[in-house]
Amino acid sequence: MASDQASGYTADMRDSDPARFAGDIPRHYDAGLGPVIFEDYAADIARRTAIRAPHDVLEIAAGTGIVTRKLRDALLPAARLTATDLNAPMLEVARQKFRADEAVGFEVADALVLPFADRAFDAVVCQFGLMFFPDKDAALREARRVLKPHGRYLFNVWDAARYNPFARIGLGVVERLFPDDPPKFLKTPFSCPEIDPIKEALIAAGFSHIVVSVLPRMHEVADPMAFSKGLVFGNPLVDQIRARGDVAPETVVEAMAAQLTEEFGTPVKLPMQAILFEAVRT
Repeated sequence: MASDQASGYTADMRDSDPARFAGDIPRHYDAGLGPVIFEDYAADIARRTAIRAPHDVLEIAAGTGIVTRKLRDALLPAARLTATDLNAPMLEVARQKFRADEAVGFEVADALVLPFADRAFDAVVCQFGLMFFPDKDAALREARRVLKPHGRYLFNVWDAARYNPFARIGLGVVERLFPDDPPKFLKTPFSCPEIDPIKEALIAAGFSHIVVSVLPRMHEVADPMAFSKGLVFGNPLVDQIRARGDVAPETVVEAMAAQLTEEFGTPVKLPMQAILFEAVRT
């Protein structure tokens, strides 16, 4: 559900930082979640980015390189692409998707304090990262700072959980299995579904010509157990479950897979919905 970029987040004592993707999480994130909920949106945002043939492109919260790979394939061969993320283990997975001769640079970086010069990029891209930034206004200002005049910022967020049944089911399962103290991670990726506050924040940060697109998708999930394993083991939810110690993560996986199959049949035909923002630096 989410990108893994953030900093300065104050987590509950029993809940790991929702922006910390380490250990085996990157592998499960990439294999279990990537093909189902990220790939289609990655192709869409890469296509939109490439339309104006940008020469220098920055990706924020690149994670395991799902969007990075689509961007590199869509951009002109001469374009330079820099992929950043706060979590080095995620970028290590991303690096493996590229040959040494492909023009992609990787750098560990905080979205709130980007280590790049002013007006350095023609386009900035961020897939499912905004929800995790502890200071969203500061992140928008940083994106604007590193953009050239008339450069574009393209990013997407998940719509509300009611439009994303995998989120609704996941939240329902953890609340049922942990009635007294449910893990909180799954709320964060779906915390920015309102368009107007983001639009106003973009304007305040110095962006204009804002275009908003609501993007529904339908994906056939051939292996709901593998997808459910990604939902649990492919993000900090697994650490939050282990911290409670009452229910094994595998039990949560089985409950999620059973619910997905019960609601959507076999194979699971899973609807989902994201919101894409495109804005120009003024």
